[in-house]
Amino acid sequence: MSKHFVFHKDAVVQHPGEGTVRRIMAYSDQLMVCELEVAKGTPAGLHSHPHDQITYVVKGALEFSVDGEKAVVHAGDTIYMPGDVEHGLLRVLEDSVIIDTFSPKREDFLG
Repeated sequence: MSKHFVFHKDAVVQHPGEGTVRRIMAYSDQLMVCELEVAKGTPAGLHSHPHDQITYVVKGALEFSVDGEKAVVHAGDTIYMPGDVEHGLLRVLEDSVIIDTFSPKREDFLG
């Protein structure tokens, strides 16, 4: 396995909840990229963590909340979630694929 390339077919696959598939892609101590497939109607909710997070919507439609501000996002949109701010997915309106980027890496995803 290369330390520089992570191929989709080789990514670690996780099932963190009903209707969600997470792939752990490339990461270092300071940065992590994950791909998530989220099915329409998947249960969602609010949470917080100390990591900065940016989410890019590859396909689909989802409603997010960040610090009480709500918006529906679509393919091509991004969401910035500062560390320790309550945020989360409120509704999955269509089958969706998103890319989550965290700084620093999410140790809790690795162990």
